[in-house]
Amino acid sequence: PELRRADQTRLEVRYSPTLAGAMVEALPYLIDYPHGCTEQTLNRFLPAVLTQKTLRRMGVRLEDLAGGGAAGLDPQARDGDQPAWRRGQLNPVYSQAELDAIVATGVQRLTDMQLDDGGWGWFSGYGERSTAHTTAVVVRGLLVARDNGVEIDADVLRRGLAWLGRRQQEQLDRLANAGEDGKRRDADRPAKRYADNLDALTHLVLTQAGEPSAAMRDRLFQDRKQLAPYSLAMLGFALHVEGGQADRRDTVLGNLLQYLVTDDENQTAYLNLPGGQWWRWYGSEYEAHAFLLKLLTATDPGGDTAAGVVKHLLASRRHATYWNSTRDTALVVEAMADYLQATGEGRQDLSVEVWLDGQRRKKVAISADNLMAFDNRLVIEGAAIEPGRHTLELRKRGGGRLYWNATLENFTLEDGIAPAGLEVRVTRRLYKLTPKPATQEVAGARGQVVRQATAAYERTELTGAQTLQSGDLVEVELTLTSKNDYEYLLLTDEKAAGCEPVDVRSGYTGNELGAYVEYRDATVNLFLRGLARGARSVSYRLRAETPGDFSALPATVAAMYAPALRGNSGEGQVRIEDAGPDGTASGMTGAAEE
Repeated sequence: PELRRADQTRLEVRYSPTLAGAMVEALPYLIDYPHGCTEQTLNRFLPAVLTQKTLRRMGVRLEDLAGGGAAGLDPQARDGDQPAWRRGQLNPVYSQAELDAIVATGVQRLTDMQLDDGGWGWFSGYGERSTAHTTAVVVRGLLVARDNGVEIDADVLRRGLAWLGRRQQEQLDRLANAGEDGKRRDADRPAKRYADNLDALTHLVLTQAGEPSAAMRDRLFQDRKQLAPYSLAMLGFALHVEGGQADRRDTVLGNLLQYLVTDDENQTAYLNLPGGQWWRWYGSEYEAHAFLLKLLTATDPGGDTAAGVVKHLLASRRHATYWNSTRDTALVVEAMADYLQATGEGRQDLSVEVWLDGQRRKKVAISADNLMAFDNRLVIEGAAIEPGRHTLELRKRGGGRLYWNATLENFTLEDGIAPAGLEVRVTRRLYKLTPKPATQEVAGARGQVVRQATAAYERTELTGAQTLQSGDLVEVELTLTSKNDYEYLLLTDEKAAGCEPVDVRSGYTGNELGAYVEYRDATVNLFLRGLARGARSVSYRLRAETPGDFSALPATVAAMYAPALRGNSGEGQVRIEDAGPDGTASGMTGAAEE
């Protein structure tokens, strides 16, 4: 814009041929996690092993990167917000000796935690018992670690696989004892009607160990409509690992992709999973996406869907470094390692040029020697960016993909500020509330029916010429649209100066978003602990008080701890006239823009 504070204009472009940096950024969270249950013991070291092997396979010299590397691709993270390993603190993935010590400690602890029957419980010790989910997670993790060069006691794996084999046979016996109506054939033995999510996990682990069960495979495929999307993805991957099951695998993948949503604007793809038992392990959105990525990597690694799922996962990280839990994070890192290996990402030599308005502003050459340490940012600030329309170009020579993003920030002084936002957006609508008579029937003191007056209003949206007067009631509706799940957001509504909130007490008001509300002189602030993907709205009421012409600056939404994640509504114009002696105004106009 022509009208702006020029010194507060900033354009930043970031680019990279690989997403391996995202894997590295997640490792400190896993390694430093304070608790020591079975799953966290496993996931403290396994992702680091996978990441290190991936980087070595790409030809990256790990020891050269111990002091940090290229800036992350995430535009939400500025230099001051970088994780500790980027600020010079050592990440274990760069030290073979330190990683070896972490792996040895973790493997020994898991060995010690194995129970007498060969399985694992949540922790270990007196009173602990083996559970199917924990045992399957640990055995599968040890198989992956073994396949990536970690020394695992063969007897530990043998006993764990035997426990899972016994559990699988017990479930097959239960399935065989159920008739088509679900009733027991033999009343003295347990039965179940459908193969379930735990059956899918157990079958996958045994299949990866080279011990697939044709009976369980057939039953899972038959009962696939009963499986959660996460388990459906595991079944598809197990069919691929077993081999000779391409038709069934593709059928399962097709069943799963019915939930797929693609966002062309954001170049992402994700599963719009049905709601329900998200607190159970098979309700994990990130683990479901991780196994979908593993399945897509196995079947179509170069396709746009796999790349879109990767980009969605990157955008969904907490604090731009990790996912929802240790288990989520570990499985996503594993899936990304598969993806990088299958696509050959980062192995090709290439050059990148950044052009602005026909002028080359930067050129870098990228190879395995500098893959994680090259200068991957262009920043132009202040008056160097002139007013008007600009054209940004990235030119790549060489093979492979190039991931990039660009962010432009302005402090505008223009009237009629336009809406903006990508990951999060906010729109604002104003409604005049006109009282209308209404009653409700209530019980009187002697049980009789009594008609009681109630407050009711007609809502008229302020979209053009309107007639208002001092004292009129106005409802402000703020609609938030988010492309991912986010935490700790601040929604700020810059109210018009001639209006004041009806409610004046701050706190938790029971509003639609469950937000903490602050009523201030110039703004109404709503603090959101979490915002789910999709559209949500919240409303509050103002009263028109002071006559005059006023601007309502845009409502804004921004992440409290990553302020570059933001969006704003449009500016609004409001005119208020004083009510005449008879309680009416001679006329006024008002407008509210999104």
